Amino acid sequence: MTNEKQVPILKAHLALNVHNVDRSIEFYRKMLGIEPSKVRKGYAKFDVQNPPLNLTLNEHSFGERGALSHLGIQVAATEDVFTIRRQWEQSGLLTRDEMQTNCCYALQDKTWVRDPDGNEWEVFVVLEDNLAETAPCECGEKVADALIENRTQLVSAATSCAPNVVDITNEPELSEASCC
Repeated sequence: MTNEKQVPILKAHLALNVHNVDRSIEFYRKMLGIEPSKVRKGYAKFDVQNPPLNLTLNEHSFGERGALSHLGIQVAATEDVFTIRRQWEQSGLLTRDEMQTNCCYALQDKTWVRDPDGNEWEVFVVLEDNLAETAPCECGEKVADALIENRTQLVSAATSCAPNVVDITNEPELSEASCC
């Protein structure tokens, strides 16, 4: 044991490279429900209080998403996941759910959004932790199956003279990244 003073941490900092800072500001306003605390040419900062986070957006040219897999906000209950999902949807964000999914060796309920640069954010609750190592990681698979089935139904409806053709071009693409 050491006698060193425990340093109180104010908040985590996350800096994201973005292609277009204005588009990203609009997305994060909706996702976080707050205005940026600072905006400069090619730069924005969101001083998030709940959860404590210093989020900065830096306009920068890049090809791929890089090493980032995804970002998340852990909450206490499934109802909290639903509440945040409703807030995101009311702000005009496209959400997708994964309920009762095995991810990172834990049973979870979650919903996802994707920012303009393809960074995926999840809000999730852990329902049961420390599942056996033999339990398969399902996150992403349930969503992939649902999207494939939904696309098949939409294409079938569109080719059967359905009066209202649904536009699926805004549907999020599935990430090739690992689930955890």
